[in-house]
Amino acid sequence: MNNSFKDELHFLELIILRAIDCILLDFICTSKAMDSHEFRKRGTEMVEYICQYLETLDQRRVIPSVEPGYLRHLLPAEAPQQPESWDTIMADVDDKILPGVTHWQHPRFHAYFPAGNSFPSILGDMLGDGIGCIGFSWAASPACTELETIVLDWLGKAIGLPDHFLALKNGSTGGGVIQTSASECILVTMLAARAQAIKRLKSQHPFVEECHLLSKLMAYCSKEAHSCVEKAAMICFVKLRILEPDENASLRGHALYEAMEEDELQGLVPFFVSTTLGTTGSCAFDNLLEIGQELQKFPGVWLHVDAAYAGNSFICPELKPLLKGIEYADSFNTNPNKWLLTNFDCSTLWVRDRIRLTSALVVNPLYLKHGYSDAAIDYRHWGVPLSRRFRSLKLWFVLRSYGISGLQKYIRHHIDLAKRFEQHVIKDKRFEICNQVKLGLVCFRLKGNDKLNEKLLSAINESGKLHMVPACVGERYIIRFCAVAQHATEEDIDYAWDIIVDFANELLEKEQHDELTEIINKKKENTLAQKRSFFVRMVSDPKIYNPAINKAGTPKLSLETASPVVSRSGAGNPEIRTQSSVDHHSWISWPLAFLFNSNNEDSGQKSNVSLRFRHLDTNVRSSSSRRSSAAGSSPSPENESNVVSAIRSPKRSPRKGPLTINSISNQ
Repeated sequence: MNNSFKDELHFLELIILRAIDCILLDFICTSKAMDSHEFRKRGTEMVEYICQYLETLDQRRVIPSVEPGYLRHLLPAEAPQQPESWDTIMADVDDKILPGVTHWQHPRFHAYFPAGNSFPSILGDMLGDGIGCIGFSWAASPACTELETIVLDWLGKAIGLPDHFLALKNGSTGGGVIQTSASECILVTMLAARAQAIKRLKSQHPFVEECHLLSKLMAYCSKEAHSCVEKAAMICFVKLRILEPDENASLRGHALYEAMEEDELQGLVPFFVSTTLGTTGSCAFDNLLEIGQELQKFPGVWLHVDAAYAGNSFICPELKPLLKGIEYADSFNTNPNKWLLTNFDCSTLWVRDRIRLTSALVVNPLYLKHGYSDAAIDYRHWGVPLSRRFRSLKLWFVLRSYGISGLQKYIRHHIDLAKRFEQHVIKDKRFEICNQVKLGLVCFRLKGNDKLNEKLLSAINESGKLHMVPACVGERYIIRFCAVAQHATEEDIDYAWDIIVDFANELLEKEQHDELTEIINKKKENTLAQKRSFFVRMVSDPKIYNPAINKAGTPKLSLETASPVVSRSGAGNPEIRTQSSVDHHSWISWPLAFLFNSNNEDSGQKSNVSLRFRHLDTNVRSSSSRRSSAAGSSPSPENESNVVSAIRSPKRSPRKGPLTINSISNQ
């Protein structure tokens, strides 16, 4: 090969490698940073993907059929070193992510409470994410702060909150704020109440350590309150007393008053009460009016109202009576991300006095101060986190897109669906309703034990056709059914009921079959036991198989007769001994005694075992020979007349036979 050809080949190789490098570099640059052109394309595709997902949800299982750790085996152990294409990522979404998703927007999803969602909310959240501001103070993003204040006043007025909860009302010291969840709402209000209580106690006892004062604080809630109240008490290091509600799962005023009075006598300091309007378990309502009136006797106690689900429904005029007593509250929260078509996270909290809230949470370093700190609201003082998303934007989009009337229509529709399901349950006498159906939640169960209902719910959920969750209300296992899908229909409710009935029929048939099988098996066992018992009695009681014994009857011996033991001496004459002198005797039946004698005859041995007959309490010794016995004699009571004569006249020789009488006693 000449040098010129080698040079040409090397040059060609360099050109190919350079081309490959350019292609790879172009691919890497394209994949590394999505520009606005690519974003438009992929954004349009994502909107279409979301629409298709929501429109085809009814074709999917409600809950996934995967086990813990399924995704770990499908994805690499480390992040990729090089960028990957968007198409590859979306393919993995379809193949690996969605199979493990529980579809909360599914028309067959009836668990928990609604997971609010709507296109205006999604677009509002998208815009907020696009703006990407961190609204911890007014200066950080004035529109973020001011829109939140305005939107919270809008919603507060629609719900029917008193004016002192509204930030923009003249003379009001209250206001609203968006938190991540109802759990955070309860936590920050408990922190504020704790700070106020410690401050008050410190003024009364200036020389007592704050840690000692903290140990005296007592908070209260109902047994049906959400578990986040207990968690908040754990975080705040305060005691929590959980009170029993009435038969309707409602906390009453007298129960709270008695508990607080008792604790005060023990030296404790009540400082916080969390009530619930629409409990998680059964959507029960604490008697807020009674509780508020009783708390007037305990100044300084913070009254919080948790209405995470039900509070949204108070925008309907006909449901506002459920809010009765709200004028006594110090704070109130509800979750638009449950029942107002706003996607998570969006939990709204209102307080009567914002200074009481912020004084417990203020931390004000220099780098967070600004020139309008005294004139504007800084929401970083209203909660635990400093950084805050532009969440008011999506709520604003929803309120404007639907209007209050549209949201009222949506809530009323869900309540109508719940009433329809309630009627299905009432018509089937095998089921029972377990709560007062006021809103969109129906609690029901099969009439029977808890285990039966556990089996029913487990079978339904495992099928993937429906998804419901249980609750324990009044120490009973119940099944919760809630209309949650935005566009749920009556057909969806009827379908759900048909599925429940089908599984109930199958379960009850199996239970009846198992019960019948158990009865049959028990009857067989009893029959076998009876047969065994009869056999035992047969071999121990001659009256069962020898009618002649029943005819002859048991001889009645005089109680005055001693219990002699008759034994044969070497001369063949009977020798009478007392019962106590007998050292060995056995309980034995008539047929066994007969066999015993036969065996002795055949072996030619004499038995020294005295035999005692159970029905006569008689002891005998077997004879060594039957040669001298009378023909046809048998060990039966038919020959007992001679036995009695032998006892009364011991000198008389006994009749010869296969058995020699040792003793007879009458008991």
